[in-house]
Amino acid sequence: MSIETIKAQVGNREIVIETGRMAKQAHGSVTVQCGGTVILATVVAAREADEKKDFFPLMVDYRERTYAAGRIPGGYFKREGRPTEKEILTSRLIDRPLRPLFPEDYRKETQIMVTVLSVDGENTADMLAMTGASAALLISDIPFDNPLGAVRIALLDGAFVVNPAVNDIERSDLDLVVAATRDRVVMLEGGAKEISEAKVLEAIDLAHQEIRKLIAFQQELRSKVGRKKQEVVKIEIPEEISKRLREMTDGQLERIYLLPHKEDREEETRQLYKKISKELQTAFPDFKEGYLKMFFERLENEKLREYVLEKGKRLDSRGFKDIRPITCEIGVLPRTHGSALFTRGQTQSLSVATLGTGDDEQRIDSLEGEVSKAFMLHYNFPPFSVGEVGPNRGPGRREIGHGALAERALFAVIPSQEEFPYTVRLVSDILESNGSSSMATVCGGTLALMDAGVPIKAPVAGVALGLVTKGARWQVLSDIAGSEDHHGDMDFKVAGTRKGVTAIQMDLKISGVTGEMLKQAFQQALEGRLYILDIIQGTISTPKELSAYAPRITTLHINPEKIGALIGPGGKNIKKIVEETGAKIDIEDDGRVFVSSIDSGSSEEAIRRIQAVCAEAEIGKIYQGKVRKLMNFGAFCEILPGLDGLCHVSEVSEGYVKNVADYLRVGDEVPVKVVGIDDNGKISLSIKQAKEGGWPMLPPDAERDVVSESAPRGRDRGGRERSRR
Repeated sequence: MSIETIKAQVGNREIVIETGRMAKQAHGSVTVQCGGTVILATVVAAREADEKKDFFPLMVDYRERTYAAGRIPGGYFKREGRPTEKEILTSRLIDRPLRPLFPEDYRKETQIMVTVLSVDGENTADMLAMTGASAALLISDIPFDNPLGAVRIALLDGAFVVNPAVNDIERSDLDLVVAATRDRVVMLEGGAKEISEAKVLEAIDLAHQEIRKLIAFQQELRSKVGRKKQEVVKIEIPEEISKRLREMTDGQLERIYLLPHKEDREEETRQLYKKISKELQTAFPDFKEGYLKMFFERLENEKLREYVLEKGKRLDSRGFKDIRPITCEIGVLPRTHGSALFTRGQTQSLSVATLGTGDDEQRIDSLEGEVSKAFMLHYNFPPFSVGEVGPNRGPGRREIGHGALAERALFAVIPSQEEFPYTVRLVSDILESNGSSSMATVCGGTLALMDAGVPIKAPVAGVALGLVTKGARWQVLSDIAGSEDHHGDMDFKVAGTRKGVTAIQMDLKISGVTGEMLKQAFQQALEGRLYILDIIQGTISTPKELSAYAPRITTLHINPEKIGALIGPGGKNIKKIVEETGAKIDIEDDGRVFVSSIDSGSSEEAIRRIQAVCAEAEIGKIYQGKVRKLMNFGAFCEILPGLDGLCHVSEVSEGYVKNVADYLRVGDEVPVKVVGIDDNGKISLSIKQAKEGGWPMLPPDAERDVVSESAPRGRDRGGRERSRR
């Protein structure tokens, strides 16, 4: 195969796709480059379909090689291990828009692997990965004919930026990923700082214009090197079996739809399926059991469309915009920092907030270097929440994805570290699930944060919307239940405040949605969100006082030059303060010191001792000084631990002072006023300005100290002796 290269200008950046150089035994492979960032996308499909599988077995893996950033992995083995959270989320980002674009009856096991080969720290690899996966599929023989492209849209200083630099994403008011085919939007994923729905729609429209450029140059590449596509055999149910199936379900599905409880509907559906399966296997022994589930599900999809679009009803008799009954409870757990139970219909989230210190931040080793997170949200979906039995092996891709969405939704309202110097961890345990547990997590998380006393900028709520289509007819459904999600065409989640959107996620089972559909979905999402926010704020309108069980954190600001003195040799000083007071102390390089303890007395003592070590002299302030040394020209007085100043002989008392020793002895404690600090940090003191009339003369028989002839050498600022190292 010859090497082919195609270039396109997307936004202000040039993107280059090349094939024919790497991974030539894969069924399709391309490299995609933007600046110094390069990814390799490969696709391979099994030669034969597995007839036992009634689904499309697509696997997507995105992996980052640390050599891409010129780094060696940490740890004992010095090689990449299990996928990181970022790699899992990016794998989902690639998978979700591509999956609905494959033919419905395609069943061959297919694997997409994307490897990051080089990063420049400016251009993100995830957008290249999504486009690269589409291009690799398009030029392969795998039946994929509808290419997609993906771009990221940022909002910087009121202007949209296509595929912004990594550093610009962090300060942007919008971080939106849009994946689309030539005619329709297929996926949305992003976060925002309370952006209006109209602004988000504007960003989507801009993204779609740029995506069409990516699709055009993929098609150009296909015209040069594309392989002939495999034929997909449509899986048809024999007419006789189809007729029998419809007869046995006639009226039964409609009856089941009217049952008020999810459990009853599911049980009745299971019993109906078992009955049909038994009768069909008896009447048609050669009929494959694996296909029955697929045909039965298609029939359920058909009935749902008929029910919604022709009868104008939902399975639980709600209106198309109605939200299920909601209850909100706070403070449900006695010893946690903040807790809430949010229940919407048969979906329930137990959300718990925990406050920690800087030591509790999550540290992440990424290609861009080590970063830390002071706000974390973890989502758990145990099998009992849907009445099932299953292994508990830690969070899967779905749980990580749902947690990331809820975290993004709430992150926009979390106060800055300057305002609230805590590490915050939210955990959402889903106790029941029948639709949109991620949005229940957002609502429950808002309640738990306010219950813990976190001063969030505004409450956040979220709602999931669905879509039912049939030909040119369609209907958007608010607050979809599990069956509407499973048999419908869209899962569209929008979270935000009263002011605007903070997070978006849209997944489809069809090949795309139109702008009109999106506009209607955003409108219903806004209406639903405002309704839920009314209920949340009816339960708790403003954050409570900080939990009695949460640590109290006080932020001090010290001179960075004092950090060494505070820490001490080998950490001796700081360890002593921690051990003797019981407080926890975190020191930042910029001079910020965080003191935390549940016991206020411990914090106060630790603060006093830190200030004693790190305090700076202030001009005009009066201190209780202790005489450390007498000289013929004045007295050196310690005004703070380890900090001395000179009180000149002329500033000891009113009138002429011939001998300092006539007035002061070493060890005397006298009030002194700081009257000056020179450029070298030397402090000038005055006793007579601190005490009217100055200091009185000693009695004639008082013991005198010997007066030195000259000042001691080797003094630093304030007259302290410097140690040599």
